[in-house]
Order: sequence, then C-alpha cells, then structure tokens
Amino acid sequence: MGNIIRTYFRRHPVKTQRALEILPGVFSWSMILFPFWGSLIIPDIVAYYIIAFAIYWLYKSLLLSVLAIASHLKIKAAGKFDWVADIKKDFPKKWNKMHHVIIIPTYKEPLTTLVRTLTALQNQNYPVKNLHVMLSFEERDGEKAKIKSKELHKKFKNVFGNLWTTYHPDIIGEVKGKSSNTCWGAKQAKKFLIDEQGFDLGLVTITSEDADAVFHPSYFAAITQDFLTVDKPYNKIWQGAIVFYNNIWKVPAPVRVLSAMFSVTQMYILMRSDRLINFSTYTTSLKHVVEIDYWDTNVIPEDYRLFFKSYFAKKGDFEARPIFLPILSDAAESHSAWATYNNLYQQLTRWAWGVSDDAYIIKQYIQATEIPFWDKTIRVFKTIQDHFLWPVNWFAVTISAFIPPLLNPAFNRTVLGKTLPQVTSTLLTLSLVSMLVIFIVDAINRPERPNKRNVFSYIMQPFEFLLLPIIGFFFSALPGIDAHTRLMFGKYIEYKVTEKI
Repeated sequence: MGNIIRTYFRRHPVKTQRALEILPGVFSWSMILFPFWGSLIIPDIVAYYIIAFAIYWLYKSLLLSVLAIASHLKIKAAGKFDWVADIKKDFPKKWNKMHHVIIIPTYKEPLTTLVRTLTALQNQNYPVKNLHVMLSFEERDGEKAKIKSKELHKKFKNVFGNLWTTYHPDIIGEVKGKSSNTCWGAKQAKKFLIDEQGFDLGLVTITSEDADAVFHPSYFAAITQDFLTVDKPYNKIWQGAIVFYNNIWKVPAPVRVLSAMFSVTQMYILMRSDRLINFSTYTTSLKHVVEIDYWDTNVIPEDYRLFFKSYFAKKGDFEARPIFLPILSDAAESHSAWATYNNLYQQLTRWAWGVSDDAYIIKQYIQATEIPFWDKTIRVFKTIQDHFLWPVNWFAVTISAFIPPLLNPAFNRTVLGKTLPQVTSTLLTLSLVSMLVIFIVDAINRPERPNKRNVFSYIMQPFEFLLLPIIGFFFSALPGIDAHTRLMFGKYIEYKVTEKI
C-alpha cells in the first residue's frame, strides 16, 4: 500500500500538491462548522467532541504551566552562568577556534533597529572578532539600503571579525522574503569566509537573525559550548527563547497581551524536545547548511522548511536543541493603534501561512522510507496538528459548548444537553491556571517600564488578560482561517514586511 501511494505521488506531483494544499482548509472549516450542522443531526456526537476538546485543552494548559515554569527557572540560571569560563576549562585549545556567521536579512528596517541589533552582537561575552556579520539588504530597497550600510560600517567597521554587506537581487523563480534573502546572504558569507579567507568549515556556525532580534550576551558562548560538547553537531539546530519584549511597553494593551502569550509559549516549547523546531532566529552549522544546499528560495516560511528539509536530508537524524537564553524581539508596532493592529494581523497571517509547508512535509514523510516509522510520524503529526488546529482552537474552546443547546431544543432537554455547558465550563475554568502562570512568568521576565509606573498601571496589568477572548478571535482565529482559506483556493500570499518604527 505504501509503495502504491509513493508511486502515485511521484507520478502526479501537481495534483497531489494541490490536494494537500486544500486539506488544511477543508479540515479547519469542517471542524469549525461541525458543531452547527452536527447539533441538528447528531448532537450527542457533537457534545462528546466538545468535551473531548475541552479535556485536550486542559491537558495542554496544565502541561504549558508546568514546563513554562521549568523553562523560566532554566533561563534564569543560564543567564547567570559563566559560559566563557566553562568552555575555556573544557576546551582550552579549541574554544576560541569556533567562528560564528550571523546573517541579518533586512528590508526597510530603520537604522536605529539595526544599530541596536549590532550593538547586542558587539556586547557578546564570546570574542567578537570570532563573529562575522552579513547585512543582507534587498537590492530593491535602493539608495536607502546603501545609506544605512554606510552608517553601520562607519560605526561597527572594526568591531567584528568581518562586517559584510550584500544586496539580494530580484531573481526569477524566487519568492521575495526572508528565506531567499537569507539563502543569498549565506552563500555570500560562505564565499568570503571559507572560500576566500580559508576558515575551517567544520568549526563555523551560521545564524539566521531577524533584524530586530537582540541576543543575550552569553548566546554565542552557549552555542560554542554546546557545539563542542554535543554528539553530531552537524545534525543539530539551536533555538533560544524568543520573547517579544523590545517594545513591550510601547504597544497597545491587546498587542501586549498577545506578546506575553507568545513569549511564555516560546519559553515552554524549549522544554518539548518532541515539538521543538527552530523559529524566527536560530543557529546551525554552516557545514550542514552547505550540505543541504542552503535555505529554499521558493517559500515564505523559512524556519520550519529549513528544519524539515534538514530532518529528511539527514534521514531523521536531526534535532533542534534548546538554548535557555532569551532573544528579545519586537512586537508588532506602527505609527497608530489601528496601523499596529493591521501590522499584527498581517504578521500572524504570515505565521499561519506556515501551513503551506505541510504539503511539502507530508510528501517528504511519504517518500522517507529510511526513517523509523514512529520517529517521523510523531514529529510530522505534532507539527501538522498545530497547523491544522490553529483556526479551530478559538471556536472549539470559546463558543462550541453553547451551540447544541441553542440550536437543538430537544437535545437541550436531555441530561447530556443540560450538563454540556457546565462540564465544559468546569474543564475550561481549570485550564485558566495556565493564564495565571503566563501572567506571572511574563511579569517576572518582562523588562522594567522605562517611565515610572503608577499604582493604577500595576492594578490594570492583570485585567488586560480579560481581553483574550476578543483578541483570540481577531488575532488568532481570523488570521488562521484567512491563511487556510487562501491556501485552499490557491490565493498565495506575498511576503509583507512588518512595518517598524
């Protein structure tokens, strides 16, 4: 049976691609609409579906609570640890032979943002002459990019081992965005550092850094320590804790709440080796990137694509490893509250567009006969589960329990119909413990407000989280269903850079 499916996929690449692109939208719309039509025909099954989802949500919430606290404690400990002293002791002859290439793909980023990013690199505990920075501008940014490049070179020209600038041209067949830009910058960096300057390819890592990311001072020391310690370092990718705290006090309350949710979730995910996949800003070995022929240039979401390209190329012998250090990023922000919300929506739709990778992942899964069945199945299933359920979660958790009694009065007179809202309400109330944990962990890790806070500000901070049901609809469910529906109808999105101010 497996051979028949594999043969069919090979013989019909276009047809199977479209079928797999349609699948997420069909699934999400079916799950969203099921409680409506099902309440009229099979209300008992709908009720059990809703209860099962509430139990699943409670399990997820409790797991997040426990692991987010554990991750928070690890992050605090790692932030105080002397990583340089540790690698000097363990690898006295090799520690300073490690070099790190940092690719910063940038388009329309303000100069102040890039200065902040390079300043954080300048402040690394690891020898900064072992850091080699590639500023990968877009050629279509024109004279503005050249002016920014000139200013950055003036300020940082003698700081790093190398500070290069490249201008990614528009190439036919490429999709404009971070993935194609990073690929271009990485190839240029390899050419300059390895081919021309003769550095050892086996002792160089490469980092894809978002232009607004601010590394913890110990990040590259921690990367060096783990690279030199771990078995098979060329089969690894490293991920720090992405927290959206750079501008947390400047954005409106709904964006602040979402930033808190995302930040604590990113801390939690570092504890899940079965689910951890590189996201946004991450590091791997340059040797590995060369072996798999760099980032793909025909996709928008580059992080998950790079992971699964690596995973299947290495026949399953590839994993993401956590670095328990924060990487500060910007929350969506613009010149007005409405423009900020629009920015956030576009950013989340782009993130949800990661579902477009699922067709590639499923195809690779079917063809990957050399990877142990359960290993690849668990890894792929959990990724697809997260992608497929993105638009469904809000509807299943927030309104589904009220639909069967509302649409089917006869069912409302049964024991199951009468108890359904109470049962689901109890389960979902218990799951609110995760909201308390998220609030506390976020409050501890969030940077101090620049201006002095009054008592009212402290009192109102917890109440911001009461906005979550509304925020969840507009900035989770809608972007998710938007991305799924566009993919289902073949209305492919273009990469839109989130405006920075």
